[in-house]
Amino acid sequence: MPELVRYMEHNAIFDIQTEGEFLTQALRIFKFQYNNNPVYQAFCSYLNVAPSTVHTLEQIPFLPIEFFKSKNVLSTTNNPEITFTSSGTTGSETSKHFVTDLSLYEQSYLKAFKYFYGDIKDYCVLALLPSYLERTGSSLIYMADDLIKKSNHPKSGFFLNEYEQLHLLLRELQKTDTKILIIGVSFALLEFTEQYQMSLHNTIIMETGGMKGRRKEIVRQELHELLSMGFGVKHIHSEYGMTELLSQAYSKGNGIFDCPDWMKILVRDTEDPLSYLNNGKSGGINVIDLANINSCSFIATQDLGKINPNGTFEIIGRFDNSDIRGCNLMVL
Repeated sequence: MPELVRYMEHNAIFDIQTEGEFLTQALRIFKFQYNNNPVYQAFCSYLNVAPSTVHTLEQIPFLPIEFFKSKNVLSTTNNPEITFTSSGTTGSETSKHFVTDLSLYEQSYLKAFKYFYGDIKDYCVLALLPSYLERTGSSLIYMADDLIKKSNHPKSGFFLNEYEQLHLLLRELQKTDTKILIIGVSFALLEFTEQYQMSLHNTIIMETGGMKGRRKEIVRQELHELLSMGFGVKHIHSEYGMTELLSQAYSKGNGIFDCPDWMKILVRDTEDPLSYLNNGKSGGINVIDLANINSCSFIATQDLGKINPNGTFEIIGRFDNSDIRGCNLMVL
């Protein structure tokens, strides 16, 4: 029976097709997490919010992402199957995401990839993620490793700093009709293009984030222009995810992101974190990730962005520590 219940729960999350179904599942998960997550319940109680008072997405409290650095954010008593940790500078406190059901994470990224890009078996997956490979506990490495395995392509694999080897492999693959996915951290992709100029076809270049302390940060537009010229492709794709979530949004170019149907973005007022802004206005990014049912599905991030009229969104920066509002509840 527990397996049957779990199967039904997963279907309810990943089979969402309408806004009404999303709201129904979000309210159901909010009530579940309020009743079963002591950290989240304490946060909600501090705001004087209970399930009986919540009827819309905007009324749901969003837990500041900083809580994952100091608290065990769990809505279940099951033992974690894996603990994902964030990257950080030496001596800095990192986030910990205790994942009690890896199948939720796997379903989330596999279904999302298929929705946005098609069957993973159609690709040769090349992962250029040195900063992530050099530490343990990366959720991105877990996903990339599984995508590599499920691609079933003999040339799929990880690259640390073997740029010459990657260059030779890409030249070889370009002689075929193989679809290629290169997923890489920004600084490594830039370093590759500084050594090798290419003109690729049937290739998706997907950057996963910033310079990770390896190089000076540059704005997204400049980064994508450099990568487009270096790889000889029209558009640079991006993945928007984080340690504390089990779902990702994707951009197929120009930094315009779209969510899978079980994930949604809201934009909060930077001066009043309990108020929300209309589409087109920039503010703090709140994420609803219904796949995160065993942790917390309602996260207030430190990212700044805006929602476009068609429902897509853009990330335009991050809060400075001095700009973060509403996080004095960390004493809970």
